[in-house]
Amino acid sequence: MKLLIIGGNGTIGKKVSAYFSKKHDIIIGGRQSGNVTVDIADSESIKAMFDRAGKIDAIVCIAGEAKWAPFDSLTEEDFYIGLRSKLMGQVNLVRIGQDFLSPGGSFTLTTGILADHPVVMTTSAALVNGAIHSFVRAAALELKNEHRINVVSSGLVEDAVEKYEAYFPGHNPIPMQKVINGYVRSVEGKGSGKIIKIYDY
Repeated sequence: MKLLIIGGNGTIGKKVSAYFSKKHDIIIGGRQSGNVTVDIADSESIKAMFDRAGKIDAIVCIAGEAKWAPFDSLTEEDFYIGLRSKLMGQVNLVRIGQDFLSPGGSFTLTTGILADHPVVMTTSAALVNGAIHSFVRAAALELKNEHRINVVSSGLVEDAVEKYEAYFPGHNPIPMQKVINGYVRSVEGKGSGKIIKIYDY
Protein backbone atom coordinates (compact mmCIF):
# COMPACT_ATOMS: atom_id res chain seq x y z
CA MET A 1 0.00 0.00 0.00
CA LYS A 2 0.94 3.62 -0.43
CA LEU A 3 0.60 5.38 2.93
CA LEU A 4 0.67 9.10 3.67
CA ILE A 5 1.67 9.71 7.29
CA ILE A 6 1.25 13.31 8.38
CA GLY A 7 3.38 14.00 11.42
CA GLY A 8 5.53 11.02 10.52
CA ASN A 9 8.66 12.56 11.99
CA GLY A 10 7.17 13.28 15.43
CA THR A 11 7.50 11.36 18.69
CA ILE A 12 4.84 8.80 17.80
CA GLY A 13 4.97 9.33 14.05
CA LYS A 14 8.56 8.25 13.57
CA LYS A 15 7.90 4.90 15.28
CA VAL A 16 4.70 4.34 13.31
CA SER A 17 6.44 5.29 10.05
CA ALA A 18 9.36 2.95 10.75
CA TYR A 19 6.96 0.06 11.27
CA PHE A 20 4.86 0.64 8.16
CA SER A 21 7.91 1.28 5.98
CA LYS A 22 8.85 -2.39 6.37
CA LYS A 23 5.83 -3.44 4.29
CA HIS A 24 4.45 -0.37 2.57
CA ASP A 25 5.45 2.64 0.47
CA ILE A 26 5.55 5.58 2.89
CA ILE A 27 5.18 9.30 2.22
CA ILE A 28 5.93 11.52 5.21
CA GLY A 29 4.10 14.82 5.51
CA GLY A 30 5.17 17.52 7.93
CA ARG A 31 5.06 21.22 8.55
CA GLN A 32 8.82 21.65 8.26
CA SER A 33 10.17 18.28 7.15
CA GLY A 34 9.16 15.20 5.21
CA ASN A 35 8.58 14.14 1.62
CA VAL A 36 5.75 16.68 1.35
CA THR A 37 5.14 19.75 3.50
CA VAL A 38 1.75 20.68 4.92
CA ASP A 39 0.17 22.97 7.48
CA ILE A 40 -3.01 21.12 8.44
CA ALA A 41 -4.49 24.34 9.84
CA ASP A 42 -4.62 25.62 6.23
CA SER A 43 -6.98 23.79 3.86
CA GLU A 44 -5.17 25.19 0.80
CA SER A 45 -1.94 23.67 2.11
CA ILE A 46 -3.72 20.33 2.54
CA LYS A 47 -5.01 20.44 -1.02
CA ALA A 48 -1.52 21.29 -2.35
CA MET A 49 -0.04 18.37 -0.41
CA PHE A 50 -2.51 15.91 -1.91
CA ASP A 51 -1.87 17.30 -5.39
CA ARG A 52 1.82 16.51 -4.90
CA ALA A 53 1.33 13.12 -3.23
CA GLY A 54 -1.20 11.76 -5.73
CA LYS A 55 -3.42 8.75 -5.13
CA ILE A 56 -3.07 7.24 -1.64
CA ASP A 57 -4.24 3.92 -0.14
CA ALA A 58 -4.19 5.04 3.50
CA ILE A 59 -3.96 8.44 5.17
CA VAL A 60 -2.67 8.61 8.74
CA CYS A 61 -2.57 11.84 10.74
CA ILE A 62 -0.43 12.04 13.88
CA ALA A 63 -0.31 15.84 13.96
CA GLY A 64 -2.17 18.83 15.31
CA GLU A 65 -1.75 21.20 18.20
CA ALA A 66 -3.89 22.66 20.97
CA LYS A 67 -3.19 25.14 23.75
CA TRP A 68 -2.38 23.73 27.19
CA ALA A 69 -3.06 26.33 29.90
CA PRO A 70 -5.20 26.91 33.00
CA PHE A 71 -8.86 27.29 32.05
CA ASP A 72 -9.20 30.76 33.57
CA SER A 73 -6.32 32.02 31.41
CA LEU A 74 -7.57 30.66 28.07
CA THR A 75 -8.80 33.27 25.62
CA GLU A 76 -11.15 32.66 22.71
CA GLU A 77 -8.15 32.76 20.37
CA ASP A 78 -6.38 30.14 22.50
CA PHE A 79 -9.27 27.74 21.89
CA TYR A 80 -9.11 28.46 18.16
CA ILE A 81 -5.55 27.10 18.04
CA GLY A 82 -6.84 23.58 18.69
CA LEU A 83 -10.04 24.08 16.71
CA ARG A 84 -8.13 25.17 13.59
CA SER A 85 -5.23 22.75 13.88
CA LYS A 86 -6.03 19.44 15.56
CA LEU A 87 -9.81 19.46 14.97
CA MET A 88 -10.46 21.14 11.61
CA GLY A 89 -7.03 20.13 10.38
CA GLN A 90 -7.98 16.47 10.69
CA VAL A 91 -11.55 17.07 9.50
CA ASN A 92 -10.19 18.79 6.39
CA LEU A 93 -7.74 15.96 5.75
CA VAL A 94 -10.77 13.69 5.45
CA ARG A 95 -12.98 16.18 3.63
CA ILE A 96 -10.34 16.96 1.01
CA GLY A 97 -8.47 13.68 1.14
CA GLN A 98 -11.43 11.49 0.19
CA ASP A 99 -10.93 12.60 -3.42
CA PHE A 100 -7.35 11.30 -3.34
CA LEU A 101 -7.97 8.09 -1.38
CA SER A 102 -8.15 4.82 -3.32
CA PRO A 103 -11.41 2.82 -3.16
CA GLY A 104 -11.37 0.78 0.03
CA GLY A 105 -8.74 3.07 1.55
CA SER A 106 -8.65 4.31 5.13
CA PHE A 107 -8.24 7.41 7.24
CA THR A 108 -6.62 7.15 10.67
CA LEU A 109 -6.82 10.22 12.91
CA THR A 110 -5.19 10.79 16.30
CA THR A 111 -6.50 12.06 19.63
CA GLY A 112 -5.64 10.98 23.17
CA ILE A 113 -6.79 10.03 26.63
CA LEU A 114 -7.89 13.60 27.41
CA ALA A 115 -11.18 13.01 25.57
CA ASP A 116 -12.22 10.63 28.37
CA HIS A 117 -9.85 11.42 31.24
CA PRO A 118 -8.76 15.07 31.13
CA VAL A 119 -6.13 16.45 33.47
CA VAL A 120 -5.52 20.02 34.57
CA MET A 121 -4.63 22.61 31.92
CA THR A 122 -6.16 20.53 29.09
CA THR A 123 -9.63 22.00 28.65
CA SER A 124 -8.96 23.02 25.05
CA ALA A 125 -7.22 19.77 24.10
CA ALA A 126 -9.94 17.66 25.75
CA LEU A 127 -12.63 19.59 23.86
CA VAL A 128 -10.91 18.97 20.54
CA ASN A 129 -10.27 15.27 21.19
CA GLY A 130 -13.89 14.62 22.12
CA ALA A 131 -15.11 16.43 19.02
CA ILE A 132 -12.86 14.31 16.79
CA HIS A 133 -14.30 11.13 18.31
CA SER A 134 -17.81 12.28 17.45
CA PHE A 135 -16.71 13.29 13.95
CA VAL A 136 -15.18 9.86 13.24
CA ARG A 137 -18.31 8.00 14.36
CA ALA A 138 -20.53 10.20 12.19
CA ALA A 139 -18.29 10.39 9.11
CA ALA A 140 -17.98 6.59 9.04
CA LEU A 141 -21.70 6.43 8.24
CA GLU A 142 -21.37 8.56 5.12
CA LEU A 143 -17.99 7.96 3.52
CA LYS A 144 -18.23 6.59 0.00
CA ASN A 145 -16.07 4.24 -2.11
CA GLU A 146 -15.76 1.78 0.80
CA HIS A 147 -13.53 4.26 2.62
CA ARG A 148 -12.95 3.57 6.30
CA ILE A 149 -12.16 5.98 9.14
CA ASN A 150 -10.89 5.38 12.68
CA VAL A 151 -9.07 7.28 15.40
CA VAL A 152 -6.24 6.11 17.65
CA SER A 153 -6.49 7.53 21.16
CA SER A 154 -3.54 6.81 23.43
CA GLY A 155 -2.55 7.62 26.97
CA LEU A 156 0.86 9.02 27.89
CA VAL A 157 3.34 7.22 25.63
CA GLU A 158 6.72 5.96 26.83
CA ASP A 159 8.69 8.22 24.53
CA ALA A 160 6.98 11.37 25.86
CA VAL A 161 7.25 10.65 29.60
CA GLU A 162 10.06 13.12 30.22
CA LYS A 163 8.07 15.96 28.65
CA TYR A 164 4.57 15.24 29.97
CA GLU A 165 4.86 13.06 33.11
CA ALA A 166 4.13 15.96 35.45
CA TYR A 167 0.74 16.45 33.81
CA PHE A 168 -0.27 12.79 34.24
CA PRO A 169 0.42 11.79 37.86
CA GLY A 170 -0.09 8.08 38.44
CA HIS A 171 -0.63 7.23 34.77
CA ASN A 172 1.20 4.18 33.45
CA PRO A 173 3.21 5.01 30.30
CA ILE A 174 1.99 3.21 27.19
CA PRO A 175 4.63 1.05 25.44
CA MET A 176 5.34 2.34 21.97
CA GLN A 177 4.61 -1.05 20.41
CA LYS A 178 1.07 -0.92 21.79
CA VAL A 179 0.62 2.51 20.23
CA ILE A 180 1.98 1.29 16.89
CA ASN A 181 -0.43 -1.65 17.03
CA GLY A 182 -3.35 0.77 17.28
CA TYR A 183 -2.39 2.33 13.95
CA VAL A 184 -1.82 -1.11 12.41
CA ARG A 185 -5.30 -2.17 13.53
CA SER A 186 -6.81 0.87 11.86
CA VAL A 187 -4.82 0.72 8.60
CA GLU A 188 -4.60 -3.03 8.02
CA GLY A 189 -7.85 -4.09 9.72
CA LYS A 190 -11.38 -3.77 8.41
CA GLY A 191 -13.09 -1.72 11.13
CA SER A 192 -14.55 1.73 10.61
CA GLY A 193 -15.92 4.36 12.95
CA LYS A 194 -13.80 2.94 15.76
CA ILE A 195 -12.19 4.81 18.65
CA ILE A 196 -9.10 2.66 19.26
CA LYS A 197 -8.32 3.42 22.89
CA ILE A 198 -4.90 2.58 24.31
CA TYR A 199 -5.20 3.61 27.94
CA ASP A 200 -3.55 2.31 31.12
CA TYR A 201 -4.05 4.72 33.99
